[in-house]
Amino acid sequence: MHTRELFDLAGRRALVTGGGRGIGRHIAIGLAEAGADVAVASRKLDACEAVAEEIERAGGRARAFAADCADPRSIDALLAAVGPVDVLVNNAARVWAAPTLDYPLEGWDRVFDLNVRGLFYLSQQCARPMQAAGRGSIIQIASISAFRGAPDEEQAVIAYNASKGAVVAMTTDLAVKLAPSVRVNAIAPGPFLTDMMNHLREDADRLERYEATLPLARSGEEDDIKGVAVFLASDASRFVTGQTLAVDGGLMCVGPPQPR
Repeated sequence: MHTRELFDLAGRRALVTGGGRGIGRHIAIGLAEAGADVAVASRKLDACEAVAEEIERAGGRARAFAADCADPRSIDALLAAVGPVDVLVNNAARVWAAPTLDYPLEGWDRVFDLNVRGLFYLSQQCARPMQAAGRGSIIQIASISAFRGAPDEEQAVIAYNASKGAVVAMTTDLAVKLAPSVRVNAIAPGPFLTDMMNHLREDADRLERYEATLPLARSGEEDDIKGVAVFLASDASRFVTGQTLAVDGGLMCVGPPQPR
């Protein structure tokens, strides 16, 4: 197969949750640019419609759907409307910030209901027709926070970080359980200039100091995530499963500050 064919998603249907903004938007656009027919879903239909319209204007194919991926009934309704997919990108996630020793169980449950429970249920329901068709790719969006600790002053989001650790573990196990017809991989983004980095991107000096600590000396941008998603969705990665790929500008390679 020619290399260009390996990355071609023409004729395949993809579903991207949390696709109305940020990394989900970037991935939806990237999959459409590679030829996929993309369903863009999130709780905010207007944001998904804007992304779908952007894809259509560029010559791609996309539809927008409203769905709460923490609610199994909403997931069932979404899949009934979308139909079977060849590619699932589980990007929808929730963050709840609070100091660790005061962290409420309500916040913990709401984070895990979407980031872990909902992600599993949607993966399970999409995997059934994938297995029947004999192929499929599930891409979970994890985070480098699954592998790193941080003080509350930097990340007072222990449930979010723990949920992303669960996503990494689930990716490994699902890859074995759903093989050989369905591949399951994860992307662990590092610093991308999305809403989750508002505390940095709204302070130019602080952002510049932070980016100077990264080996690639900048934050992630749209093109930095699109290619990775297309790779994992396509036949280019057909011998790759159970892996979590950090897309972080080298942040995970950096050790603690050294004394001078």
